[in-house]
Amino acid sequence: MLITAGRVLVGSGTYLDDGAVLIEGDSITAVGPRAQIAERAGSDVMHLAFPEGTVVPGLIDAHVHLAFDGGADPVATLHESSDESLLQDMRRRAEQLLHSGVTTVRDLGDRSGLALRLDKEIADGSAAGPRIVSASTPATPPGGHCHFLGGEVSGVEEIRDLVRRNITAGAGVIKAMVTGGGLTKDGPKSWQSQFTPEELAALVDEAHQADVPVAAHAHGTEGITAAVEAGVDTIEHCTWMTSDGFDLRQDVLKRIIDQGVAVCPAVSPHWQMLPRFFGEERAAAMFDLVRQMAEAGARLIAGTDAGVQRAGFDGLVPALSFYAHLGLPNSKILDMATTDAAGALGLGETTGRIAPGFRADLLVIGGDPLEDLTALKAVRTVVAAGRRHEPRETTAQQ
Repeated sequence: MLITAGRVLVGSGTYLDDGAVLIEGDSITAVGPRAQIAERAGSDVMHLAFPEGTVVPGLIDAHVHLAFDGGADPVATLHESSDESLLQDMRRRAEQLLHSGVTTVRDLGDRSGLALRLDKEIADGSAAGPRIVSASTPATPPGGHCHFLGGEVSGVEEIRDLVRRNITAGAGVIKAMVTGGGLTKDGPKSWQSQFTPEELAALVDEAHQADVPVAAHAHGTEGITAAVEAGVDTIEHCTWMTSDGFDLRQDVLKRIIDQGVAVCPAVSPHWQMLPRFFGEERAAAMFDLVRQMAEAGARLIAGTDAGVQRAGFDGLVPALSFYAHLGLPNSKILDMATTDAAGALGLGETTGRIAPGFRADLLVIGGDPLEDLTALKAVRTVVAAGRRHEPRETTAQQ
């Protein structure tokens, strides 16, 4: 397959004008000027021409929950669904993600290993969707946040056993519910810590022995601090909550930066509504915390928490507008949803870039996203692992 376009994003904020990408199987084999790559490809290769379009790496949503429906009460809907009906719903959600330009997701907690099953279906072509890096069952204490997903553990040995079982099943990341969360109505509050330092250390050690990264759900400042001390690889939400407000500890933030811990704020696609729910002052404080982390040099990556309340599976681009609101340049925001996210997921050598040898995960759009991020909504073609998915017909074959 040969894709030619007016622009090809070949580096951070860097376009190759009138460029081309040559794909063989599931990999990119060549990137360069259109005439040069077209000559190499020959006349018998399928040619998709987008003279006014832009080719960017396939987008990465680093925080989704395919098992949740994004409705008013996703937990209740989950409880009402059998595993088979839930898997069928997850297939539709995965396809929705793909058609919005997302070619890789990190699923940070589901039930019964269904995300792992779905990833295998996608890999063998029997279902359409992004590659899924799955945490499978998240670790939480008895009655803790998202205990209904089946990952209740108590003590070091049970924690190590859950980590081993998840990795044996194929998990590409381990999820630890370090603090409470709003989705679990009868559980600890969002700022309250859930594990002892010894338990967190054991979880991280067991995962890292298998070269599997750890993602820590952490809203509370104490939980964030504990997660950093335990050596986690990413912090989800990272809202610096306390019982009576917020407390961003500069010493902890410095450790996050120095240790290369990635932060996924998991911004809702409907972030503009937060002042209505939390109040103008509290929402402004929450926004400012993310700005402070960005300005300090924290490694931010893009995610939406798709599946929780009011977070659908086509919301990554609207969520990215939050970072533009904070003043981040569009080139950096694109990196957060491509190269930076790939690196944080352990996929930095295989996806997130348009370069020879990388997986053929591409998004072709109308317009220039370095000028206007909403151009990412103008999806022309999505290529995931070399397979083309066409939301609408815009192809010129030659």
